[in-house]
Amino acid sequence: MSRHIFVTGGVVSSLGKGLTSASIGMLLERRGLKVRMQKLDPYLNVDPGTMSPYQHGEVYVLDDGSETDLDLGHYERFTSGILNRDSNYTTGQIYLSVIEKERRGEYLGRTVQVVPHITDEIKASILALATPDVDVVITELGGTVGDIEGLPFLEAIRQIPLDIGKENVMFIHLTLVPYLKAAREAKTKPTQHSVQQLREIGIQPDILIVRTERPIGREHTDKIALFCNVEKKAVIEEVDKEFSIYEVPIGLIEHGLDELICQKLHLSTGPLKMDDYRALVHRIRNPRNEVTIAVVGKYIEHRDAYKSIYESIDHAGFHHSTQVIVKRIEAEELERQGPEIMLKGVDGILVPGGFGMRGIEGKIQAIQFARECEIPFFGICLGMQCAVIEFARNVLGLADANSSEFSSETQHPVICLLEAQKGVRYKGGTMRLGAQPCVLTPGTRTAEAYGVSEISERHRHRYEFNPEYRREFTEAGLQVAGTSPNGSLVEIVELANHPWFVAVQYHPEFKSQPHNAHPLFKGFIEAALLRHQHRSGGTNSERPQVRPMN
Repeated sequence: MSRHIFVTGGVVSSLGKGLTSASIGMLLERRGLKVRMQKLDPYLNVDPGTMSPYQHGEVYVLDDGSETDLDLGHYERFTSGILNRDSNYTTGQIYLSVIEKERRGEYLGRTVQVVPHITDEIKASILALATPDVDVVITELGGTVGDIEGLPFLEAIRQIPLDIGKENVMFIHLTLVPYLKAAREAKTKPTQHSVQQLREIGIQPDILIVRTERPIGREHTDKIALFCNVEKKAVIEEVDKEFSIYEVPIGLIEHGLDELICQKLHLSTGPLKMDDYRALVHRIRNPRNEVTIAVVGKYIEHRDAYKSIYESIDHAGFHHSTQVIVKRIEAEELERQGPEIMLKGVDGILVPGGFGMRGIEGKIQAIQFARECEIPFFGICLGMQCAVIEFARNVLGLADANSSEFSSETQHPVICLLEAQKGVRYKGGTMRLGAQPCVLTPGTRTAEAYGVSEISERHRHRYEFNPEYRREFTEAGLQVAGTSPNGSLVEIVELANHPWFVAVQYHPEFKSQPHNAHPLFKGFIEAALLRHQHRSGGTNSERPQVRPMN
């Protein structure tokens, strides 16, 4: 029977439950176990696709087109288990499913209630992942203990040990031990209260992971163990990492978490194999080079809005043993101050995705600056659309060129609504979503980076390159480097006479991993590194090699 690990959080949100859950998944996988990951979110939205980046952060898209929580990005970056629409459930999805069943008469006239109908639906969504080939299912609960909206989920996981046996279930609770500088002391009381709330619900944590700014020592962990009714060895410190989030699994190993989980769940495993990962962490801690990349976006003040972008930049840096300094630039501010001031001294410019008119002119200015000054440029989704608009205005001479998303009156809609989107009425889950095939143009920089002729990448957009203008662009030098298999949709454009000017309609950041950086991010950072070396007097003999993605 598959074992189940439930990860809950207390005291405050944003403690890193997703990162911790993903790290646990990695350690178990590297012991030879097959792991499936899942996130349960207590909000009423059916999915995060219609939520503002300021509210929710990044919307992470899976191969099957599911719009999910950004924590699923951690799961894919740390583990190899398949993620699909069963990997992320919200309260909205659970209630929608129950209401649809009630409308179909499946409850045979019974009164539909939170217990047992909602909780049964939650349990079914969890147990569905426990297929015969899966050793461990790790389910993370969003929010914190005590949230009203999270109570049905907590009640559901309380019941699961009664259904499948206590020996097959483990509860891990992540909580905060704050350090009060004025008192010069760590405080365990918030953790005690958090566990007390959990126990009142009927859940006794098997393991406590305590987040801290600095080591708290055995005195405090023993105190936590005593008052929270947990074994001393089951209180695990998770101290803030100095260099990178990718150090988290190493810290958990040092505290014996993987061994403890295997013992408590009676898992028969092989030895932990982490040599290659330790080598990766060593490269992260000891970079040989440094570059500065400007990310010109619309949601810069909310770091999680571009979470996978930043992680993918770091992955490419790891590949090249390079410390990447990210300069976050608000597109509207660049529009006010000008690119000459705000982009001075950068080695590369990346323009990511987004929706709506705000900040578009700032993005276009940044792209023009990158093109004319021969600074490596990488455009993603909206960044690709802005690159097309910039080229149309400043090279083709189509002064009012625009996207029909931003101007319905433009005489030159070089970016237009997808044909399949014209009859769409509802916003949720209706964009061009998920993995789509793309055929690469031989001899292009993109094809060289990938090392293959056809790829599959994840999409999330409604607008596209207008095919009516394709000949004008190609004759002027903007090369089509990738299309849909039938050639109707332009997926990639690039400039051949530029150090690196590549823009893609899809989201490559969703396919990058720390030990396997995405080929386009590798190529972009390589070009930035060459620019930095040239400007600082370096030589091309130090040029890093771009290898095809496995």
